Amino acid sequence: MDYFSRQKNTNIRLTLPVVCFVWQIAMIILFGVFIRYDEESDAHWVETKAHDNITSDIENDFYFRYPSFQDVHVMIFVGFGFLMTFLKRYSFGAVGFNFLIASFGLQWALLMQGWFHSLDPQTGKIFIGIESLINADFCVAGCLIAYGAVLGKVSPVQLLVMTLFGVTLFAVEEYIILNLLHARDAGGSMVIHTFGGYYGLSISRVLYRPNLHQSKRMQGSVYHSDTFAMIGTLFLWMFWPSFNSAITDHGDGQHRAVINTYLCLASTVLTTVAISSLSQKTGKLDMVHIQNSTLAGGVALGTAAEFMISPYGALIVGFFCGIISTMGYIFISPFLEKTLKIQDTCGIHNLHAMPGVIGGIVGAITAAAASESVYGKQGLINTFDFTGDFKDRTVLTQGGYQAAGMCVSIVFGVVGGAIVGSILKLPIWGDPADENCFDDEVYWEVREPESIPPILEYNNHMIHKQQDLSESNFSVEHCES
Repeated sequence: MDYFSRQKNTNIRLTLPVVCFVWQIAMIILFGVFIRYDEESDAHWVETKAHDNITSDIENDFYFRYPSFQDVHVMIFVGFGFLMTFLKRYSFGAVGFNFLIASFGLQWALLMQGWFHSLDPQTGKIFIGIESLINADFCVAGCLIAYGAVLGKVSPVQLLVMTLFGVTLFAVEEYIILNLLHARDAGGSMVIHTFGGYYGLSISRVLYRPNLHQSKRMQGSVYHSDTFAMIGTLFLWMFWPSFNSAITDHGDGQHRAVINTYLCLASTVLTTVAISSLSQKTGKLDMVHIQNSTLAGGVALGTAAEFMISPYGALIVGFFCGIISTMGYIFISPFLEKTLKIQDTCGIHNLHAMPGVIGGIVGAITAAAASESVYGKQGLINTFDFTGDFKDRTVLTQGGYQAAGMCVSIVFGVVGGAIVGSILKLPIWGDPADENCFDDEVYWEVREPESIPPILEYNNHMIHKQQDLSESNFSVEHCES
C-alpha cells in the first residue's frame, strides 16, 4: 500500500468516529429543542379522545398507517440494502453503509421536513407521529437511490455528507412541489425517484474516476452475490404497493393506489423478462435486468398511483416501463459512461431517474385528463385536494403544475448534485484509491471463511473408497497367506 492510500486510511479512522459522534450529539440537542410527540402519540391522547368524542383507540392514526410504515421501513433497510449486494466483494458496504446513512438520514429528515411542513408557529415545535416517520423514510429513500450511483467508490464519511445535503435539498424541493405548486405525488415518482436519481448521477459525474478500470476485477458479481441481491428485489417488489399508498388518503385513494401499483409491477416483470431474453444471442436472461428493471413499474406509477388511471392503464405503464428500463441497461448505461463520463454503479438512471420522469409525465397527463364523469365532483376535490387556496384550480391547470413539479425535481437533483459532488471531491474524506474501489477490506474487517477439512466417516464417497481399499488389502493378504 502506497503512502497516499495509507494517508486516506488514516483520515477515515480519525474522521468517521468524530463525524458520527458529533452529528448524533447534534441530533440529540436539536430533537430536545424542537421535536415533540403529536396529539395522537402523546399521553394526553385520553383527553383528546374525550374532547373530540372519539370512542375507540382504533381511530388513532397509528392503526391506519403503521402497517404501511412497517412495509416501507423494510424496503429502506432490507430492500435497498440487499439490492446493492450484487458486487462480489462489497456486500458489507452495501448493507452496512445503507444502514448507516438511513439511520442518520431519517433523524435529519424529521427535523428538515418538520421545519418546512409542520412547525407550529405558536410553540416553535415540531410535532411528529407515525406519518412523520413514513415521510422521513421517503426522504431517506432519495439518498439511498443516490448512493447506488456511487456504490463502492466513496467513503462512509462522504456518504454521510451526501446524506446531510441530500435530505436538506429533498425537504426544500418537496416543499416547493407539494406545497407551493400543489402537485400530487403520493409515491414520489418526482419528489423521491427523479430527484434521487439525478442527484446521484450528478454527483457521480463530478466524482468521475478516469482510472476506475484499475479495480475492474472487483466490479462484477458472482453467483451468490446475485442471489443475495434478488432478496432485495423481492422485498422491494412485494412491498412497493405499500410505498405508493402509505400517505394517500384513507379509503378509495389508498385502495386504488395499491391495486394500480400491484398490476403495474406484475406487467413490468413480463416485459423485462421478454426484453432481457431477446437481448441475448443465447436467449438466456441477464440477472441485472431481473434485479432492477422488474421494479421500474413501481417507480413510474408513484405519481399517478391514486389517480383513476384504470387497471388496464396501470398494466400499460408497467408494459412500457419494463421495456424502457431494460433497454436502458443494455444501451443507455454504456453511453452514459463512455460519452458523458457518468459511472453509475447500480444503474439508477434506468431504475429510478428515467422511470421517475415517466411517472411525472404519466401523472401530468392523467391529471389533465381527469373529468367529473370519471371521478365525480367530490372525487375530483378529494383526489387532487382542490380545497382552500386551490379550490378554483382546474384539472388542466393541475396537469401543468404536475409537469412543473417534475422539472423542479430534475433541477434540484442535477444542480444540487453538482454542488455536493464538488464538496465531496475535496481530498479530505478518506475515499478509496482507484485500485481499491468496490472492496470491503478498505473500510471493514473482513474475515475469510475457514477451510474445514471433510470428515471422512461422514463422506459417502470416502466410505466406499475405504471399503474398497480394505477389501483389496484383505484379498492381497489372503492370497499371500
